[in-house]
Amino acid sequence: MPRVLIAEDETAIADAVLYALRSEGIEADHCLLAREVAPRVRAGGVDVVVLDVGLPDASGFDVCRELRGFSDVPVIFLTARNDEIDRVLGLELGADDYVTKPFSPRELVARVRARLRRAVAPKADAGAWRERGDFAVDRDGHRIRFRDQLLDLTRYEYALLDALLQRPGAILSRAQLMDRGWDSDADSADRTVDTHVKTLRAKLRAAGADPDPIRTHRGLGYAIET
Repeated sequence: MPRVLIAEDETAIADAVLYALRSEGIEADHCLLAREVAPRVRAGGVDVVVLDVGLPDASGFDVCRELRGFSDVPVIFLTARNDEIDRVLGLELGADDYVTKPFSPRELVARVRARLRRAVAPKADAGAWRERGDFAVDRDGHRIRFRDQLLDLTRYEYALLDALLQRPGAILSRAQLMDRGWDSDADSADRTVDTHVKTLRAKLRAAGADPDPIRTHRGLGYAIET
């Protein structure tokens, strides 16, 4: 049975999330402090971390940074902050998703389930790679390489890049990208796509992509040059 660790100092919120998860057959534990998260993940048995940004003893961003030093456990940020800079920072640190308070516990459960489905997806063999110019895509394994360097992508970054690479040069609207990459329960705002494009561009730059292969077409959407 999958297990979720919730790091949240507001008891009412934690209790609502715990109830929603357990009602869906997902085991869930709760901690109040940032310093409790890493030891529990290191001990094993944690499949997803739901992490409040504003914990009393440290920032959730710092916790995520620490986790990424030794684990790829999926992290979903839970926060009252909705500034774009916070969303971008969280995603750049390696978080997989971002839920803003107030939220529906059922929505959070759906996002947790999406992370669990990806975690247990079968890995593809080396023969599954398909070349796309400087890129190579393994769709069964949800992996993308740029110039033989494997990109460390979140779920939505992978979905966006995969959608663009399926039609190099074609302009895809934000709505088209949302349809291809997001679950029906996810936030459907245009800024959600823009935020993930920013983090994706940063990872491509770090991999040596210069000039930026993702082109913005104002009022239309995005395209990629391979």
